[in-house]
Amino acid sequence: MARIWKHDFTLEALNASGRNTLMEHLDIELIDSGDDYLEARMPVDERTVQPMGILHGGASVVLAETLGSLASTLCIEDLSKQTAVGVEINANHLRSVPAGQVVIGRVSPIRVGRTIQVWQIDIRNAEGKAVCVSRLTIAIVPRRS
Repeated sequence: MARIWKHDFTLEALNASGRNTLMEHLDIELIDSGDDYLEARMPVDERTVQPMGILHGGASVVLAETLGSLASTLCIEDLSKQTAVGVEINANHLRSVPAGQVVIGRVSPIRVGRTIQVWQIDIRNAEGKAVCVSRLTIAIVPRRS
């Protein structure tokens, strides 16, 4: 697939954009990118588990929305005039992950339009087994002053 990003970026810059946000609080870190995907890792620890000691489904959704929102923003032509806002997200939780492990999320486009974008986010455990599949719909709207 051809490069979809409208802006040049580095993983370091994307990670820096998450300082003082939920992304930093959960230690979500961008680790890879390609012409049409981004990947990030998130630890399964005291910040991201449910009381039973396994990955909380909400933490998976945070990882999914973080990846989708970053990807969406990179596809906006003029960031001074437009911004990305989440409209809908769903997630199917397929496998539990115990504390002490890491999950990897990968976002790829389903549709990148001028006003609506739809993203697929696949989250896997360290063994590459599917943990969660998510779909995020983003609206591209005028930036408010």
